[in-house]
Amino acid sequence: MFEMQRSDTATETLVKNQFKKKQRRRRARRFFTWIFILALIAGGLYLYSFYKENNRFPWAEERAPISFVRETDSEVYESIFTQTIDLSSYVEPNDIQQVILRATGTVTDVYVKEGDSVKKGDVLIALDDINERFDVAQSQDALQAAILTGASDREIELAELRLTNAKNKLDYTKAYANFDGVVASVKVSEGDYFTAGQTAMTIVDRSTLKATVEIDEIDMQYVELGQKAVLYFDSYTDGSIEGYVSYIPMLGRYTNQGIGVMDVELTIESPPARIVPGYTFKGTITSEGETALILLPQSAVTTSRGSSSVLKRNEDGTTTRVPVTVKYLGEGISQLLSGDLKAGDTVVTRRTDTSNPFASMGGNMNMMVEIPDE
Repeated sequence: MFEMQRSDTATETLVKNQFKKKQRRRRARRFFTWIFILALIAGGLYLYSFYKENNRFPWAEERAPISFVRETDSEVYESIFTQTIDLSSYVEPNDIQQVILRATGTVTDVYVKEGDSVKKGDVLIALDDINERFDVAQSQDALQAAILTGASDREIELAELRLTNAKNKLDYTKAYANFDGVVASVKVSEGDYFTAGQTAMTIVDRSTLKATVEIDEIDMQYVELGQKAVLYFDSYTDGSIEGYVSYIPMLGRYTNQGIGVMDVELTIESPPARIVPGYTFKGTITSEGETALILLPQSAVTTSRGSSSVLKRNEDGTTTRVPVTVKYLGEGISQLLSGDLKAGDTVVTRRTDTSNPFASMGGNMNMMVEIPDE
């Protein structure tokens, strides 16, 4: 009995010793973990403080301080400008007639075929008109009888209206050309049965061709009625073809790209026979005369609360802020529209230095410094 008690005591002591060893190991791990975390924090604070003071990291070579804004002098200059507007579109006939039959019946005559030339008023198609001619004759007899029998004025008037109506229905059995042109397509043959409203053929006027071209709102200031356009067709290798601006609409159009445009119409008088409706072209409109523009770098312009200005360098080296109105032309250049500047004046341009202070870390970090308006 005594031996069993001693054995139990030894086992309990062994278990307690093992538990204490595990606790000591855990405390040691926690201690070293905290030491590591604190070292990382201290190292990060040191690097931050070092970089803030020296503008570099300790392992990077010391270099000159980075200037985020660089000011340079630029000259305002004059440029002689001739505006050329690029065009591209396709040509259409001057006029198109969809020949629509106005009556229902059997086609008795087709007087033209595809490619034939027609004159205004020519009969193109005729339908069976027996019933219509009978109605006209009957209405004429009725009117004559009313006059001979001394019918009232109202009865005579009604008889005249019936005759006019019968003559109109007779006229509807024929289709006419509305203008001088060429038969572009024929969709009817003798013996066909047509219903009123169906299209039987197409007539086009190719004596002149027209095209609608899209012109940017910025370029519209250089476009006027009658202005010459030089056009080049892939199908026509004998040179350019001349057209002119024949119509400028009163309203513009807003595109899906967020640009205002005008759909301007061009006309080509007496085009070559090889140029047919549907052919595409490229070309230009060139403004007449030369325009002198005063230009300056866009980087010299500062805009604040909707107003623009530039810093003008005076002869004595001082600067004066000058209010201006400009129009950006692209590629970093602006046109001076108003303001106390002239060609030869010097303005201060302000540029952002894109040097990367993190380049020495070998990463791909970029920093942009915005320059506030003055």
